This record gives sequence, C-alpha cells and structure tokens, in this order.
Amino acid sequence: MGQPERMTPAAAEAVPSFGYRWYVLVLMCSVYTLSITDRYMITQVLEPIREELHLTAGGVGALTGLGLGIFYIVMGFPISWLIDRGSRRVILSASIIGWSAMTMATALSRNFWQLMAARIGIGVGEAGGTPGANSMISDYFPAARRPMAATVFSLGAPIGAYFASDTTGAIADLHGWRAPFLWLGLPGIVVGLLIWFTVREPRRGALDAHISDDKPSFMDAMRYLWRQRSAVHVMFASALTALWGWGLMYWTPMFLNRVYGLSPGQAGAITGNIHLFGGGAATVYTSWLLTRPSMADPRRIVKLMGWWIGLATAVSVVIYASHDLALVKVLFWLFIPSIYFYIGPCFGLLLNLAEPRMRAVFCASTLFAANFFNLIVAPVGFGSLADWLGPGHVMTPESLRLALLILAPTGFWAAFHYFWSTRQIVADQERATGIAVQPAA
Repeated sequence: MGQPERMTPAAAEAVPSFGYRWYVLVLMCSVYTLSITDRYMITQVLEPIREELHLTAGGVGALTGLGLGIFYIVMGFPISWLIDRGSRRVILSASIIGWSAMTMATALSRNFWQLMAARIGIGVGEAGGTPGANSMISDYFPAARRPMAATVFSLGAPIGAYFASDTTGAIADLHGWRAPFLWLGLPGIVVGLLIWFTVREPRRGALDAHISDDKPSFMDAMRYLWRQRSAVHVMFASALTALWGWGLMYWTPMFLNRVYGLSPGQAGAITGNIHLFGGGAATVYTSWLLTRPSMADPRRIVKLMGWWIGLATAVSVVIYASHDLALVKVLFWLFIPSIYFYIGPCFGLLLNLAEPRMRAVFCASTLFAANFFNLIVAPVGFGSLADWLGPGHVMTPESLRLALLILAPTGFWAAFHYFWSTRQIVADQERATGIAVQPAA
C-alpha cells in the first residue's frame, strides 16, 4: 500500500475531490507533453533543414537550439516570479497558446531569421509552462504525494518525445519537414483553452504545515535556494542528466541519418516507440516506486537516481561507439528510458525543498541550468565540436560520432551530485515543508 496522506483538518478541506485533482494533473501532463513535442520535434528534421539552408552542424544547432534556449532560460525567471504572485491559470494558458502559435509559425519560415524568430517565440512561451504546471500541482497534492504526482506529470516527456520523433518523422517523410509543425502545433491551443475555462486556482501552501501569505522577493528565493545545499546538488544533477541524455538525443536523429543512412521517418520509427513505451514504462514504474513507504526518505530517491543514471551512462557510451545498428537498436531500449527516470523525482524533490511561494523560482532555476546545457551547450557546443573534429572542420559521420562520445560520459558527473545531495536533503526538506521525514526502514 502507498503512503497515507497525513494532513491537518484545514489542509484536508483545501484538497479538491480526487477526480478533479487528477483531471488537473492530466491537463498539466498535457502541457508538458506539448512542451516536449514542440521543443524537440525540430531535431527529427535537422538534416533536411541543414541541407535546405546550407548550414554546418554548428550552424543548424545554433539556429534550432540557441534562440529558443536563451529566451527560454532567461524569461523563465521573470515569468516564474509572476507565477509565484499572480494567477497560474492565466499565465499557464497564455503561455501554451503563445508557444503553440509559434510552433505553427515555424512551418511558414522561409529563411534563417524567420525560423530563428519562431524558435525564440517558442522559448518565451515555454518559459511559463513547466514552472506554472509544477507550482499548480504542488497545491493540488500534499507533500507525501508530490514526488508521485510530479512523476505522473513527467509522463508528458516520453509521450511528447514520441510525437517529436515517430510522428514528426512520418509526417515529414510524406509531406516535407514543415508539415509536422502545423499538425502538432494546433493541439496546444485546445489545451490552453481548457486550462483557462476549467481549472481553478488553488490556495498556495494550503497543503503544507508552513502557510504564509508573504511574497518573498526573487533575491530572497535565490538566497534561500543557496542555503538549501541539497537542492543545489539535485538541480545540478538534473541539469547534467539533461545535458547527457537529452543532449545525446538532440543529435541522435542526425547520427542515424549520417552514420546509418536512415531517413527522418526511419530514424523516428526506431526511437519513437522506445520513447513512448520504454520511457512511459520507466516513468510509470518510477511513479509507483515513489508511492512505496520506503521512499518517504528522500535519500533513497537520490541514491536510486545516482545508480540508475550511472549504469545508463555506460550503456550510452557503447551505443555511440558501436558500428552495429542491430546492437544500437537493442541498447536504445536501455538508454532512452533512463532519460525519463530522473524528471519526476527531481521536480518532486524540489517542490519539497522550496517554500510554497518559492516553488516556481526553484523550478525555473532548475530549468535554467538544464536547458542551458541541453538547448545551448549540446546543440551549439557539440555541433561545433563535430564540425571542428572533421577534416577541414567539416562534419563527417565519424566526427559526429566522436563528439557524441565526448558528451556521453557527463552522465557520471550527474550521478556524483545525486549521491552528494544525500548529506543534507532530509534537514532541508523538513525546513521547507515543516513536516518531519519518516526515516528509511
């Protein structure tokens, strides 16, 4: 059996019905699904875009990752500051409608700067998505259930990645690289309207022992974050995991295009089902695992993530070193699901390491670090590295392979920070929530 939800009478009154809070959680999962889809679907068609616009690997990485990444991580802080003070429902619905419209505008781009503008628009809109959704979830689920709820929310990642790979590739093979952006941008408008008209704004902090209407400044939140040293290590671990896992996946479609001669649709057919079924299974298993009484101790959660990411990193090195496509297909079933394992637990842990009116800023800080790595360093840095390593500084299949082999071991660095966070995570969580952590049996 899972953990009982221990709440004060006031907190119990603040909890909406079981059905309604799960309806909100499913909608928040849809927000994350569309965020991942609209952000990463362009990776499936990097090679056609690179050829049409006559770009280097570094150039196409800068075009598709740099503009979105910079505006996503920079706008995340002011938008999250507003989320911690204003109506999350309004900000969230406006964000998803805005970035979905810019996704559709990507299909209309005819040159470098038009495509860059569309990617910047997606970045600005998505800056309000994940922080707003996580802040909303934290006031629909009590502390003991937040890691589980955040993990259900993170199901949006494998579902979104499936659409970004398999569906995008299939549509692109049939109708060209622009068509997927029209087809997959429209659902976000619908989800944004559903949030606007059907989601109620919950009272902040009603499910915590610490309830305060104080509105700390941005700098107050950052100083508090710095004192929560375990939160710093969890954030840095999740950012390095994103660099390792999502950075490798950013270039994997081109890797399959260039090294094995596959089309976007063929590459998407290999990875899409692994994202959906393997990633989905890993996320569901993680959600179930976090309901176990033994996982009430956050030290067990971060230790588990450290071991999992460390082992999966070794698998990723073999994948990009191998010349055997059959072996690569098998190992993808071990590597790709692992890039979803950390998302829900990290968000859930951070919700419990932040005070109620600091949660969106904590989330934005995590996204700042993670997306700096996987939307700027991975696309631009390792794309440029692939060019530099090639003869005459022109990317070749083998120079791309070597760049990815340099990227792969960063997963071991992430594992180190997961293990290091165990030192203070119990005390930091009790300080933030006012709820005693049940020691591991």
